[in-house]
Amino acid sequence: MTSLFAKIREGDEQGIVDFYKKTSPKILRYLTLRLPRQEDAQEILDDVFLEAIEALPTLRKEENLSAWLYKIAHNKIVDFYRKKKIKSFFFSQMPYLELIAEEISQPEFQFEKDKIRDKIEASLLVVSKRYQQIFKLRYEEDMSVKEIAIRLNLSFKATESLLYRARQDFIKAYERA
Repeated sequence: MTSLFAKIREGDEQGIVDFYKKTSPKILRYLTLRLPRQEDAQEILDDVFLEAIEALPTLRKEENLSAWLYKIAHNKIVDFYRKKKIKSFFFSQMPYLELIAEEISQPEFQFEKDKIRDKIEASLLVVSKRYQQIFKLRYEEDMSVKEIAIRLNLSFKATESLLYRARQDFIKAYERA
């Protein structure tokens, strides 16, 4: 494994493939036992290895490699269930949200909706072109963070960070508008 670890740290593509082939079945088994569907486990496995390969050069000790991968997998499982809980809460509030949507559809709210839309559009024009681009990809083209990372040739974490900063900048621009 020492030579494999060295190959990976040097960015050797075959080393990365060998690393994946050697460790992915164990991580997939770990994920499969803790997630409701095989498809979820496979998707999270991909995320685990994307994050691991991006961050591997920062890993100091080879003997920590297996524990480190399981820790990434564990964190991805926690994220999965956290998102699921949020979605569950959102859908439990659906009748209330439908009532609000019905009220907002009334003509007296149209002026207010137009005002909000204009404020959003003005705020979008104030943020940088880079932020406008990431908003367009994420919200208009409905691309995942992973797809945006590939399109912009960025790491997954860098793309998440860029999206976070774009949202923060938009919020500030919206509050000023």
